[in-house]
Amino acid sequence: MDCYSRESEVKAFDDAKTGVKGLLESGITKVPKFFINPQIDPQQTLITSANAQFEFPLIDLDGVADDPIKREAVVDAVREASETWGFFQVINHGIPEAVLEDMIDGVRRFFGQDDEEKKKWYTRDLKARVVYNTNFDLYSSPSANWRDTVFCEMAPDLPQPEQLPSVCSDIMIEYTKQVMKLGRSLFQILSESLGLKANHLLDMKCAAGLTMLLHYYPECPQPELTLGTSKHSDSDFLTVLLTDQLQGLQVLYQNQWVDVPFVPGALVVNIGDLLQLVSNDRFASAEHRVVVNSSSPRVSVACFMNNTEKSTEIYLPIEELVSEDNPARYRATTAEEYASHYRSKGLDGTSALSHFRV
Repeated sequence: MDCYSRESEVKAFDDAKTGVKGLLESGITKVPKFFINPQIDPQQTLITSANAQFEFPLIDLDGVADDPIKREAVVDAVREASETWGFFQVINHGIPEAVLEDMIDGVRRFFGQDDEEKKKWYTRDLKARVVYNTNFDLYSSPSANWRDTVFCEMAPDLPQPEQLPSVCSDIMIEYTKQVMKLGRSLFQILSESLGLKANHLLDMKCAAGLTMLLHYYPECPQPELTLGTSKHSDSDFLTVLLTDQLQGLQVLYQNQWVDVPFVPGALVVNIGDLLQLVSNDRFASAEHRVVVNSSSPRVSVACFMNNTEKSTEIYLPIEELVSEDNPARYRATTAEEYASHYRSKGLDGTSALSHFRV
């Protein structure tokens, strides 16, 4: 008789408040059962490295603000990437390399602290300013992801340094300011890519809020059995992602998992569900995942650009992008309703967008 109780094992793991990193440090040599992902096809993970035929979109933002010819080329490149991949990388984005490096180090500093220090931040209370835990959907997802995360709403109300973990508070604040500035510029380019006025998406408050997620993916004794993040698309308008040099992020493109290459100094940008919704499917919120490895931990920083959940702003397909031949494909929603549905559904491998289709 199988005495395994997923519920009690998950609860014991959660109650320890030390995350996947703590699990690994306890000396485990096998992945606990509740992390095993039945959807992984070991063959499929092997295919990815053979995908050299795909050239991941890399966009140079140098001169985009003051050279009209360069801007037009960038607008075209962003349009194509957003319609096909839903992902692209940007270089010469204006954020100094020292800031990027310090932000990555900040994540390592947080997760490198003693357990007792980190436990002060461990919570499942989504109303907390800083939420550190393993998997927001730990209790509801089909399988847990091999990842610990610090989650913090950074804008529009920038936290005071004392509200954040002291080992990374200064860089979190500085990096937020830099990403907000880059985000505004990207939303202007995206608006133009849709044939709209530059400030259209900004006026819709798509960039009003910023949530920062510090991800830590420990090395894994059986990487073929679990994922760092299972297949999903993001619930926001736009995500700006900073990663260390270890590969792990993969995008589903033409039904194949493609590795996102590491480009020094680059940031990865991807379209979120709400931007697909307001663009009436012009832009694709692509599904992606993170694979883990057995040799070393990987860290990343995801900045989710979105309206605040307190906002009453209504989102539906933009009028200019809808016509008799191309009717609205989604019903109206708010950032709060969308986020709430996304959270309750969890990362179950299906798209949250389908719930809002008409």
